[in-house]
Amino acid sequence: MALGLSREHLDLAEAVRGWANRHCPAENVRAAVDGPGAGSASALNALRPRLAEQGLLGLHVPEEHGGQGYGITELAIALEELGRALVPGSFLPTVLASAVLLAAGEPQKLLAGLTDGSAAGAVSLAPGLAGRPDPDGGLILDGTSSPALGASLADLVILPAQTDQGEVWVAVDAADLEITALDSLDVTRPVAQVRADQVHLPADRVLAGLHTAAVSSLAATLFGAEACGIADWAVHTAAEYAKIRHQFGRPIGQFQGVKHRCARMLTAAEQAAATVWDAARAQPGPAGGGSDPGAEFAAAVAAVMAIDAAVNCADACIQVLGGIGYTWEHDAHLYYRRALSLRALLGPSGEWAQRAAALALEGVSRPLQVDLPAAAEPLRAEVRRELAAIAALEPAARTEQLAAGGWVTPHLPRPWGRGAEPLEQIVIAEEMKTARLRTPALFIGAWVVPALVQYGTPAQQEQFLPPTLRGELIWCQLFSEPGAGSDLAGLSTRAERIDGGWRLTGQKIWTSLAKQAAWAICVARTDPAAPKHDGITYFLVDMHSPEVTVRPLREITGETMFNEVFLDGVVVPDHHVVGEVNGGWRVARTTLANERVSLSKSWTFGCGVPELLDCVRGLGQDPGQALLARTGRLVSEGHAIDLLGVRVTLKQLSGTEPGATGSVRKLLGMRHAQQVAEECWSMQGPDGALASSHWTRQTLFTRALTIGGGTTEIQLNIIGERILGLPRDPEPAPGS
Repeated sequence: MALGLSREHLDLAEAVRGWANRHCPAENVRAAVDGPGAGSASALNALRPRLAEQGLLGLHVPEEHGGQGYGITELAIALEELGRALVPGSFLPTVLASAVLLAAGEPQKLLAGLTDGSAAGAVSLAPGLAGRPDPDGGLILDGTSSPALGASLADLVILPAQTDQGEVWVAVDAADLEITALDSLDVTRPVAQVRADQVHLPADRVLAGLHTAAVSSLAATLFGAEACGIADWAVHTAAEYAKIRHQFGRPIGQFQGVKHRCARMLTAAEQAAATVWDAARAQPGPAGGGSDPGAEFAAAVAAVMAIDAAVNCADACIQVLGGIGYTWEHDAHLYYRRALSLRALLGPSGEWAQRAAALALEGVSRPLQVDLPAAAEPLRAEVRRELAAIAALEPAARTEQLAAGGWVTPHLPRPWGRGAEPLEQIVIAEEMKTARLRTPALFIGAWVVPALVQYGTPAQQEQFLPPTLRGELIWCQLFSEPGAGSDLAGLSTRAERIDGGWRLTGQKIWTSLAKQAAWAICVARTDPAAPKHDGITYFLVDMHSPEVTVRPLREITGETMFNEVFLDGVVVPDHHVVGEVNGGWRVARTTLANERVSLSKSWTFGCGVPELLDCVRGLGQDPGQALLARTGRLVSEGHAIDLLGVRVTLKQLSGTEPGATGSVRKLLGMRHAQQVAEECWSMQGPDGALASSHWTRQTLFTRALTIGGGTTEIQLNIIGERILGLPRDPEPAPGS
């Protein structure tokens, strides 16, 4: 769930985490809260010199201004790690202040102290100050701004002030202000009231050209980065406790209620990391204090997803911990307090959602392209040359060459693919689009091909792979059964040994394309005495066999996309067994894994953010705050899901482990499509009662999305068990 993707960013995160472990372990945080002098400026600022020595206060500051010369992305990575450690004091308000000064193009004299640790900064996001012209060209400030994060520790405070010319931002020495510490919800970091009483501010302290949207975007990004660290701490604290806490004779992590809670926490944390990463890389460099709609959109999405993720994960962590989580002695409430404080100071997520929706409705978006290294260019030239030759062919020859050349499944080994590494796969996809070439639609065949490449015999490969890759052979999948669903261990379809082959008898259900398919992949039990998955074999079934009967199933839409398939003693010869007899579970897992990847790449089915925005625009009126907020949340979630896909690609390119991202995308994507359909349906008003309505049909249709390819509950189990390491569900009692 780390923000960083590249090896350099992961190394940075590891270095900051190591620093936090050495200089700010949990007992040091506790000392700042409960020890002698707890809450005092000296206690809360004790780490500032060490942060400066490590270069963290100036990580984002150009070298000519005394910093490390990196950017907001690197600062966000550091903030995530320091948020995970709950580092007390003024780090966040200080680096926010220096980031705002950089955006305003301010010179080194205001940055130096904030960078070298000799001074602390703060930024008040609250209005309340008024400025009137000073005879010397500056401003005279009056009013009160409250609460301001870290202001009671600050030497320099940046605030908004209302003037006759509109809102301006000013940098004021703390000594010129009346700063009163307030009772802070976050006991590791203070808030204060800031009051100006006829403060004369020189003209060079007015941050001309600094737009409020730029300050808000920086605050949302940096607050969000710290929120990611909080969410990550909460996820792992809850999961680790759930592994060791026993109740009713077993670890609580084995109970699905707890397991699913932890898995949902992880999905929220993954979305948070993706959106803050995007917001950080969207922020302009120094002197970029104007209004940047793209950066503002990315920051609004991060504010919606990350802050709520921190609050909700910290809350859920306390719930998993139970009574111990409600005690003062446990650190959970400290993280919860900080998350709530971030939410309160940044502003309600509903308002940020409205901002995200408004920008999206104006056509503002964030590009999702992947910047490729220079090494891609020679490869691109070769790919472009080969594809140009294919594009010049007649359609039939073009399809033949795409299949024969491995372009249809380039990630697979030759001759069925091109053995392409992630970089080449991306280049091929881009150049196929440029050449206006489309590969044949494989449908279920896209899941069959990898299984045959890995486990099929040469004869099977020669018979089935070329026509499948040309799109000539339609497949269906005979896995699910009425009594077992997708639980392959519960298969009842049996395969009996006969001379030269097998006789299959049983019933399959929820089979797409069964009426059109020429062939099917089918799993059946070949050894009833073998435990669980050991007695299953993977077969290729001729759907034209007279012993195969297909009966369409009418779904809730009234349509017949799925089918029941009855196998009444259909004979499958030995040469159509894939892999080893009784070893079909391994083959099936290859198919299922490819199914999940395929589904995660295309999950909207006409129920995505573009359709949602079209529906809102189609109202022809002000959508109102409530609808705008709901729209903004869906826009933010859709953008987060897209970002998760980009991050998987970038992780593969950099050679780092994709981790939970693929499973999270599948889980989130299907529910997202449902929510979009429901929201669009609700905008129709009374017309939603009409069966002929497009969105009525989509609302009904999308019910299937959280069932097919692994239900929501199964996906949560996968995330909980395989990623968080929670204990697997208990085995059924013998004979049950």
